[in-house]
Amino acid sequence: MRSDTDTRFIRLRPATQLIAAAGACAIVAWAIIATSVLVMDSIGAGNFREQARRDLQTYEARLNALAAERDRRAEEALAAQQRFASALAQISAMQSELLRSETRRRELETGIEVIQATLRRTMTEREAAIENADRLAAALETGDGALPEAEGNGSGDATMAFLSAALADAARERDQTLADAEDALRKADEMAYELRLVNERNAEIFSQLEDAMTISVEPLERMFRNAGLDPDRLISTVRRGYSGQGGPLMPISFSTRGEAPSPEAERANRIMTRLDELNLYRLAAEKVPLALPVKSAFRFTSGFGSRWGRLHAGTDFAAAHGTPIYATADGVVSHAGWLSGYGQLIKIEHAFGIETRFAHLSRIRVRKGQRVSRGERIGDMGNTGRSTGTHLHYEVRVDGKPINPMTYIKAARDVF
Repeated sequence: MRSDTDTRFIRLRPATQLIAAAGACAIVAWAIIATSVLVMDSIGAGNFREQARRDLQTYEARLNALAAERDRRAEEALAAQQRFASALAQISAMQSELLRSETRRRELETGIEVIQATLRRTMTEREAAIENADRLAAALETGDGALPEAEGNGSGDATMAFLSAALADAARERDQTLADAEDALRKADEMAYELRLVNERNAEIFSQLEDAMTISVEPLERMFRNAGLDPDRLISTVRRGYSGQGGPLMPISFSTRGEAPSPEAERANRIMTRLDELNLYRLAAEKVPLALPVKSAFRFTSGFGSRWGRLHAGTDFAAAHGTPIYATADGVVSHAGWLSGYGQLIKIEHAFGIETRFAHLSRIRVRKGQRVSRGERIGDMGNTGRSTGTHLHYEVRVDGKPINPMTYIKAARDVF
């Protein structure tokens, strides 16, 4: 150490110097390590943010793809529904045309029967006229040979004039009868030709209707079977509930007027039965929850099945808070309010023992006992009850037993 007047020296022992050097090295090493850690954390944070950004972009792209797929499915479903409605309209028009053709065919058959009766009467009259003419001719010949002389020529001339007039009348009647018979035969041929054309047209209509029935009914039967429903039970239940219904698709039966049914009548009645089934399937489809409860953009967050050691009895749809929720089939609201872990819950009872549940809602727009239709808005998506975030918990139960809702939704995608 140096001052104004003198200089002093401080001597450190080697051990002290070693300790000081080690301390300095330790400080430098700590500084280097701390700086490296900070730099690595900064690099790692940057990489994490970049990875998070890439994951977010990937997730958004996947969400957009799912939304596009959903929109495409919705457009396909709308187009399918329009085709289905168009097919029903065509079937109705074909049925009307078939009924008109059947009515025309019956009229032609009646007309042919009248013509045949007229022809038979005309032929009878013709034969009677011929017999009358022959009888008159015989009487004339007999009268010519048996006329007595006392009567004179005046009486003979009168008799000849009377017989000549009778023969002329008989000849005219015979000619008229023959003309009427020929006219009746000509009309019968014309009506037979027209009847043949009507039968050919009916056969064409039958073929078109049978093809339409095959295209329309079989996919519906397959859809209900894929959904785990018995088509025969569906038809029986709907028929009991709609026993008083009518309209353009109301099935009919062709009368055979007490006779054995013809092949055409049997064919027509089979088509009418299929039309009845198609109409009943259309009614049943409105009562089965085949639609999606959410129409806006959403994502599936949890499916049906075991979760955390217990059954997750529905499917979860996540979307923005307040997203509209819609009824998936026609039915009656049996519950609208709070229920334990479900939070704000709506229960809807449908036909065939089916019940749907909509849980964790933020708002309920229906009341108990209210009748709702498919596609009617019933509530808003929320986060009430035992829930970790905004979503809809959607359940389908048949006779009280939980069923995977996607079974119905996927079954409908193959048809609508």
